[in-house]
Amino acid sequence: MSAFSNFAVSFTIISVLSGCLTLYGTGMNAGGPAMISWGWPIVGLMTLFVGLAMAEVCSSFPTAGGLYYWSAKLAPRNGPAWSWFTGWFNFLGQVAVTAGIDFGAATFINAFLDLQWGFSATPGHTVLVFGCVLLLHALLNQFGVRLVALLGDISVWWHVVGVLVIVGVLAVKPAHHRSADFVFTHFVNNTGWGSTFYVALLGLLLAQYTFTGYDASAHMTEETHDAARSGPKGIVASIVVSLAAGWILLIGLTFAIQDYDKELASTTGVPPVQIFIDSAGVTTGKLLLLIAIGAQLFCGMSSVTANSRMIYAFSRDGALPLSSFWHRVNPRTRTPTNAIWLAAGGAFLLGLPYLWNVTAYTAVTSIAVIGLYIAYVLPTFLRLRQGDRFERGPWHLGRWSRPIGIVAVAWVCFISVLFMLPTASPVKAANFNYTPLAVLVVLGFAGVWWAVSARKWFTGPKVQGSAEELAALERELELQE
Repeated sequence: MSAFSNFAVSFTIISVLSGCLTLYGTGMNAGGPAMISWGWPIVGLMTLFVGLAMAEVCSSFPTAGGLYYWSAKLAPRNGPAWSWFTGWFNFLGQVAVTAGIDFGAATFINAFLDLQWGFSATPGHTVLVFGCVLLLHALLNQFGVRLVALLGDISVWWHVVGVLVIVGVLAVKPAHHRSADFVFTHFVNNTGWGSTFYVALLGLLLAQYTFTGYDASAHMTEETHDAARSGPKGIVASIVVSLAAGWILLIGLTFAIQDYDKELASTTGVPPVQIFIDSAGVTTGKLLLLIAIGAQLFCGMSSVTANSRMIYAFSRDGALPLSSFWHRVNPRTRTPTNAIWLAAGGAFLLGLPYLWNVTAYTAVTSIAVIGLYIAYVLPTFLRLRQGDRFERGPWHLGRWSRPIGIVAVAWVCFISVLFMLPTASPVKAANFNYTPLAVLVVLGFAGVWWAVSARKWFTGPKVQGSAEELAALERELELQE
């Protein structure tokens, strides 16, 4: 991969046309226009601190294992344990973000099918479409990294042009627009909670969920030229470009709201779709919807790519059940085929609770944020403990390394608690936030396995990046063909 292709994977997974639009309804309920407009730049800035801290470590250790490899190398002692738990949090977050992206795409596709052919947006139909989308992305990833890289490059321009087209249409077509006062100050609380401050914090999920997945640049470094520079630049650039594009999209969409309550209660279940139709007409609204769906499909494809590489690297080190099966490389396509299917299958399981829990999608997005960001910040925390002993790569933060790292750690601690809290009141079985349960199950499994068995044999990650090791792998694959 080129440096641009490496950036493209992370930018595509952040995907402002996926995260911003699929959780827009959540933002409309929790905080409304005020939190949608101001939550984005606040969260984007804090995310940039996290990304900068990650990028500096990535420059020192450009490997497919990424985060859990960094933890092993940076821990002053008990490196295998730090690596083990970082890897498991990353695994949870990667699977959850894949589920969140493709489930979001499924809701938009189902909305289009409903508008076009009357295929109603029931939970059963949405889960069926969700499964088909995951199947498509698993199949695309089997064809090899060159196809994925090509589609990723196309995706960058699809996102940039798509945002400009959508915002341009919403600026010109509507009969009237909302006032700036409404867009930047109007607050809405439909959560049932009495605390305005608490509801405002819940509204940050829209932005924080969108700003996930940029660790993909790290996971793809073993397949990228000049990885020690390209990987860090990919992480930072994907955040900065998404910050600008996402804010333009959100403000443009909010100005175009015609009937807030009607669009929030849309029969399609996707408020942005109703905003498209009400402000631009049915035909143009459908075209804008197709632009968003295309971006979301690109996003999910790249997420499966990054997820499968993390699974491949983690199982290469024996850290997953049936590791010898998951880390096999297809000799024809040179891709970790079994890891691809585990990524897709695990994501499908996370989306199934939607059949009986109407807030399941919010929980999936919260799991993605918590799992990924804990994995993001553990190496940063360990790097802070190293101080001047840390061996910098060619891309580093200089004297800003410590203050940026401290802000990153504090922010992740804050959001990890926030997104485990209930999102609706009164709390019932139908709206229960099962995020803490999912996190505890994975953490409990990893902890018990570590205590009972893994601590005796898991010595930390192995790197497969030298010319000799890659040549040996190529020879092995050629013999299998």
